[in-house]
Amino acid sequence: MWKMAFSPRYLIATLVTTCLYVINTATADDFHTNPLSFADDFQANCLSLMPELYIHNSTRTVLEYVPAGTNLTFPDNVASCSRPSQVVSSDICRLALSIPTSNRSSITFEAWLPRDWTGRFLGTGNGGIDGCIRYEDLAYGTSQGFATVGSNNGHNGTTAIAMLNNLDVTIDYAWRSLHTMVTSGKTLTKKFYHQSPSKSYYIGCSLGGRQGIKAAEIFPHDFDGIVAGAPAVNFNNLISWRASFFPITGSVNSSNFITTSQWETLIHDEILKQCDGLDGVLDGIIEDPTICDFRPEEIMCPSSTNATNCLTPTQVEMVRRIFSPFYGEDGQLIYPAMQPGSEMYAIQKLYAGAPFSYSDDWFKYVVYSDPNWNASNFNLKDAAASEALNPGDIRTWPSSLATFQSTGGKIISFHGQQDNQITSFNTPRFYDRLLRGMQKTTSELDEFFRFFRISGMYHCNSGPGAWVIGQGGDASAEGIPFAPENNVLAALVAWVENGTAPDTITGTKFKNDDPTQGISFQRSHCRYPLRNRFLGGNFSQPESWACLPMGTIAS
Repeated sequence: MWKMAFSPRYLIATLVTTCLYVINTATADDFHTNPLSFADDFQANCLSLMPELYIHNSTRTVLEYVPAGTNLTFPDNVASCSRPSQVVSSDICRLALSIPTSNRSSITFEAWLPRDWTGRFLGTGNGGIDGCIRYEDLAYGTSQGFATVGSNNGHNGTTAIAMLNNLDVTIDYAWRSLHTMVTSGKTLTKKFYHQSPSKSYYIGCSLGGRQGIKAAEIFPHDFDGIVAGAPAVNFNNLISWRASFFPITGSVNSSNFITTSQWETLIHDEILKQCDGLDGVLDGIIEDPTICDFRPEEIMCPSSTNATNCLTPTQVEMVRRIFSPFYGEDGQLIYPAMQPGSEMYAIQKLYAGAPFSYSDDWFKYVVYSDPNWNASNFNLKDAAASEALNPGDIRTWPSSLATFQSTGGKIISFHGQQDNQITSFNTPRFYDRLLRGMQKTTSELDEFFRFFRISGMYHCNSGPGAWVIGQGGDASAEGIPFAPENNVLAALVAWVENGTAPDTITGTKFKNDDPTQGISFQRSHCRYPLRNRFLGGNFSQPESWACLPMGTIAS
């Protein structure tokens, strides 16, 4: 009988090739249909992936299978990003690449691909002037079955020094990093699951909100749905508005400097006294600060006394300037006023008696390329210079998003009404700009763009109000269901995939902001231009409030 002999090396190679073929031809449906038989195959499929083969000129830095419950550590992460570790709540395939964007710039890219994939893709944004991956948002996305990606936005850490004399790094920060991240992420998602994502989403706040709007403006096919919180749109003028506060407040050593104690007690208490009850209930929350006409002269010291629990005339004028719109040399509005109610946290940065770091860096390293630029000398000419330069086309102030709408895309924007870093008055201004530019009524604009004002929320999260709306990877998000009525990302999914547009987003306030202690109260936040008004009863219950047109008095 004739026999063919095979070497052991040949037999092993054949076995490995066959196994890899089975793994790599398995689809996402196979994993869902028979998860037990594919339990080990998911890990093997992950570890056999070679992502650098599919992303041009990229270099792999991480490839690992991460089981649910792992506390991932990031020893190479820049300390200023304050993200040394992240707990992962689902089995994922984690991969990271360095991807060049020019001959002098690159991005750090991460993709977290969950075992229990829903077919959806999620891009995540950044914040401030940061080059920090938001690992908490990667964990949040994968916990809900999204193939989730993030990047360092073209530089590492929390300063803009990498942009000094390097426009390519600024371009990455402005728009290119996000687009590169999305196209790379979709390619690798398809390679891993052997099918393209069914829908593509984005979530970001602050700078991340601006990134989402910019993507809709110049890459309208990147996302089917975008969550854009507290969007830092009209970016150049935002930077100048923030820079304008230091010359107003002076340094902490100046004779008329308003202290933290004065802001937190004297001024904030007077603001609540004048404006808290305008919504119909005294609950420590200004539901709509646009109708709060704060009069700081009410707490001005009488000229004939030596009272201390009051403000000097100079300080009163300082407060009035802080709560006034910022105009240019030509009399045109640069940026709206800061809204009353934000002072509790704004004292930490904007009114701290020191340059606002993001603005200081932007003028030093981007606008003037001069590390010796002095923020105390900021003036209107600097604001004009920044807007005229518009480095990397970062402005992000479109008057139309018609192309994005034509693709079927949807945007949900939200803004905390006690935002301490970006005035909440700018997002209604942006909404109204789209109304005019696209020549639409509010009902027509609401067909693809809806904006929700979140009372009692500071910058992107936290605050005395019902601020938990599923806006990212904060631990509080774990305390609410992934449901359209409670979660802004779930609401976006329902709108994109089912055509169910949200009329309200119900926010949650946990006791001491700790979900394990239970719910303190909830409130349904209205879509602009409707305004929340107390009807009576228990103000902690959503049904005690109604969304009414501006000027309407609740009966």
